[in-house]
Amino acid sequence: MTSEPLHPVAPPSRRTVVAAVGAVGLTFALNACGSEDEEPSGAAGPAESAESGGTVVARTSDIPEGGGKVLKDHKVVVTQPTAGTFKAFSFECTHQGCPVTGVSEGSITCPCHNSRFSIEDGSVQKGPATQPLPAREVAVDGDSITLA
Repeated sequence: MTSEPLHPVAPPSRRTVVAAVGAVGLTFALNACGSEDEEPSGAAGPAESAESGGTVVARTSDIPEGGGKVLKDHKVVVTQPTAGTFKAFSFECTHQGCPVTGVSEGSITCPCHNSRFSIEDGSVQKGPATQPLPAREVAVDGDSITLA
């Protein structure tokens, strides 16, 4: 005695098949782009580890004096308030966690509600944020800026 299923199983939709084929193709393409064993030749890149064991995130020449740079890949803002003095802060605004997007005129700015923070110590210059940006430990070795 054979029994038929009570609810026939529908074949996958065309959209599902196309999405699956696209995902497989993308996976192969991304794997073909490089290998973990390959190292680019030439100058040292910002993602290399420093001798101190931290991660090199920028070069000193990348950070303008009296300003700074938001490094989205590392979720940090690196500043140079005075010549040769480098500071680092979390890039998440303490008001609602939005990533800060710019550094100008001595301030780190958050685009969500226009909070501003000092490039010297991360303190609040203009609210609605009420807490400073958390400091991150930074070291300079030659021209490499490293997060510990």
